[in-house]
Amino acid sequence: MRIGPSSRRTQALIAAALVAAPGLAEAAPVDRYYERSFIQAANGRCGLFQPELSAALTAAVWQARGAALRAGGNDRDLAETAARARARAAATRCDSADLKTVSGRVREAFSGWSRLTRMSFPGDRTNWSADRAAYARPTWRLMQGSRTGVSPVRFGVIGGIHRPDQMAAVVSWRGRSRPTGVRIVLRDAHVAPRPWLARELPPPSQRRAIWAAGVEAADAGLLVDGQKAGQMWIFPATAAEAISTLDPREVFVVEFLFRDGSLARSTFETGDFAAGRAFLSMGRV
Repeated sequence: MRIGPSSRRTQALIAAALVAAPGLAEAAPVDRYYERSFIQAANGRCGLFQPELSAALTAAVWQARGAALRAGGNDRDLAETAARARARAAATRCDSADLKTVSGRVREAFSGWSRLTRMSFPGDRTNWSADRAAYARPTWRLMQGSRTGVSPVRFGVIGGIHRPDQMAAVVSWRGRSRPTGVRIVLRDAHVAPRPWLARELPPPSQRRAIWAAGVEAADAGLLVDGQKAGQMWIFPATAAEAISTLDPREVFVVEFLFRDGSLARSTFETGDFAAGRAFLSMGRV
């Protein structure tokens, strides 16, 4: 049977929908990024999906970008890939039968995300744990664990039913006084636009620091198991945006400063932090 151009376009778009589905890994990472970017652009132009599904699709785009970079891609090539996807979406009519077919497949593929309360988003060696469940007490909504010396440190997004989401670092100190200040140190994307992939911070001239805006006693549910007390250092919303701009293969550091002028450092992996934030934006369950 001969297949016409319209049918071939339909098949290609349906393939795009299937590639966009979470959990399918048959396609190359850059292909998954292209197809998810196409669906996302078409949704932005045509309003194909409800906000919750749109947020799930955004998380999937960030996941695909991270996978493509970890597979050896680079920012410039992926920017060109996303541009091609947007151009393809701009040339596709919103009322086309092909796009309706694709949007239905995507809606079906991502419907399960609305029922997920927890997901793990990868870093190089350490993952981010995301939790959309609604809790009365403050809890970790997105978190990665690390240490400074023998002291456990957790970093990420804290929230609760009666508490807005906030970026925070929680530390339980062992064997020394409490710090007088805490800051996040990371690559300054405005000064150094290219990723720094050495698993350490770039030179001082290419860094920026974001200082904690306040500190309070940490709720018991935020502590590492076995710890009886800890400090919760709260950061401004700009911290989340700054970390999201980093390459998923980069690291950033939380520095704790002490009265005697000394400091302690705890290193975290950027990983799919941005995808985790998009997952949280689907709302609490």
